[in-house]
Amino acid sequence: MGTLLIILRKEFRGFFQSPFGWILLSLVTVMQGWSVSSAMKALQDAPIPESLVYIVFHMPQFWFYFLALFPLITMRLFAEEERAGTLETLLTAPVQTAQLVLGKYLATLCFYLVLWIPSFLQFQIFGLLTDLDPPFSTGSLGGVFLLIVLMGSLFIAIGTFASSLTSSQIIAGVITVGLLFIHYFLGYITVIYGDQFPAASLFHHISASEHLRDFSRGLISSSTIIYYLSAAAFVLFMTHHALNYRRWKS
Repeated sequence: MGTLLIILRKEFRGFFQSPFGWILLSLVTVMQGWSVSSAMKALQDAPIPESLVYIVFHMPQFWFYFLALFPLITMRLFAEEERAGTLETLLTAPVQTAQLVLGKYLATLCFYLVLWIPSFLQFQIFGLLTDLDPPFSTGSLGGVFLLIVLMGSLFIAIGTFASSLTSSQIIAGVITVGLLFIHYFLGYITVIYGDQFPAASLFHHISASEHLRDFSRGLISSSTIIYYLSAAAFVLFMTHHALNYRRWKS
């Protein structure tokens, strides 16, 4: 546990010891502010039977920068270590592979959560700035941010796995983007082809847009929570085996 915490602290500090972490934090805050502004304008232009929270996180620009975020924060995790020649040293050191994987993964997850603090506060200060009742419920806000955490846990695991496969950050980023967009668009299979085929329920189960709709209404599904956490655990298990193979080769 001590080794894991050392790795976690080192990796987490690394995000803020360069301009990268601060620039990314600023970009996410600005982009999220843009989404909130666009959603409020949409509410003013026409009545929409959904909460402000749902509209903000359902807008196309949100999904664009949200999915682009993960390769940026994960592509360097192992690829940079291999490029710099330090991965072999780590793999031959008396450090368990599981500690190495979990330390880097949890540090990235913590950084990811920090990125969303300003966005969460944007909704909290809505009433203070407008002196109006916010057009969303606490359950809606809490549900959506829980989903943001759950999706992040899986998508960061996917990026970590991609980074463990190559020494090129660009290739790791491309693999991550490809896998995330495949996952996202699989959720629209039933929209395109309807529900009249045997695997339709599976595609409904992995649909991020359907999860967003339900969680934004305060409808927290235990099966959705289990899906994201178990899928993240499986991908981390694959990462563990990929690094063990490299350890065996070295």
